[in-house]
Amino acid sequence: MDLYERAKNVIPGGVNSPVRAFQSVGMDPIFFERADGPYIYDVDGNKYIDYIDSWGPMILGHRPKEVVENAKKYLDEAITFGLPTEVEVEMAELFTKFTGTEMVRMVNSGTEATMSAIRLARGYTGRDMIIKFEGCYHGHSDGLLVKSGSGTLTYNSPSSLGVPKEITDFTLVCEYNNIEDVKEKIYKFRGKIACVIIEPVAGNMGVVPADKTFIKELRKVTEENGILLIFDEVITGFRTQFGSIAKDFDVKPDLFCFGKIIGGGLPVGAFAGPREIMNKLSPVGGVYQAGTLSGNPLAMKMGRDTLLALDENRELYDKLEQLAIRLGKGFEENLRKTGIKGKVTRYKSMMSLFFGDFGEIKSYNDVKNADTKMYAKYFRAMVHQNFMFAPAQFEAIFFQKAHTEDIIDRTIEANLLALKWIKDED
Repeated sequence: MDLYERAKNVIPGGVNSPVRAFQSVGMDPIFFERADGPYIYDVDGNKYIDYIDSWGPMILGHRPKEVVENAKKYLDEAITFGLPTEVEVEMAELFTKFTGTEMVRMVNSGTEATMSAIRLARGYTGRDMIIKFEGCYHGHSDGLLVKSGSGTLTYNSPSSLGVPKEITDFTLVCEYNNIEDVKEKIYKFRGKIACVIIEPVAGNMGVVPADKTFIKELRKVTEENGILLIFDEVITGFRTQFGSIAKDFDVKPDLFCFGKIIGGGLPVGAFAGPREIMNKLSPVGGVYQAGTLSGNPLAMKMGRDTLLALDENRELYDKLEQLAIRLGKGFEENLRKTGIKGKVTRYKSMMSLFFGDFGEIKSYNDVKNADTKMYAKYFRAMVHQNFMFAPAQFEAIFFQKAHTEDIIDRTIEANLLALKWIKDED
């Protein structure tokens, strides 16, 4: 029995997160066993250049020396106590300093961070309704699992079995980058909306940045109506710049959600904000939130070391952006050479390659007609050449410290060959 058959026998679908099933690209999943720098190795010994980076966290590359050597020592000290430690205080001090926040609560995932931030917003405001945006993914908690339907719909129905519609009735969905849609919802439900949660750069409908003017207007209208603004930076935090992306938009949300990179590769999430709001959390306030492994010493030490390494190497962000620009230009030139319809979107060092005939991409409505069958063919052609991109059209391409210009140029060459194969096949 092969590994996938064994997995399907004991794990639903054979995977512990749906995108890993490779279903949207028409393949069985590939199982991996080790990684080093820009490379990951499958169980059959094949080596791939990695652009998934564990969906973002491996910004320093796989097994970075500045983190891994210390991590080996940490295992001799402790894994977890379920009790307070000095390192979680150190991590909180660093985190609040680097993000410009006052207080932070550590959790174990991005889903926990967004779920907890929304509960805190509801408890702080005394309101029940929330606004999210089509195409923005904030984890799989019940109130956020709603269908990405038309932005003109007032309510969305659940997009998963097991989610009562009564829960999603409190979730309003607006069109990304459409401030008039937001204002209309706020006016219609005046005094009932606790918060607006948004990915300032969407990373789960492909990479789609919010307009700066839209974010500024969003900040203004939420402040005028006593609504908390939550930035979901689980992907963008410490990924496109050091700290929060809020600096790029020249606004300050009320609450921030982080994850991925701040754990150095271990499961970590965090939500943060001003003292006045954060002190509504138990045990000080009446908003309950807890977690047995929250702030565990191993994850805090890995996260602390990662943030310190990034702080000492802030020029890395410029390097990664230049690599992304180089790859994006190469992909665009290859699309022109082959006559295949497609579009590259990018925000600093996050990038996507869409297939289809596009104009400007600003919302979910713009990306939902992407040619996913073409992407599947492209993905398989790149895997054949030992390049690993996300096995789904609507995910980001991530860059890491171990990527080089030579790797980028080899990727551009492989991209051209893949596009030619696709065209010949059609």
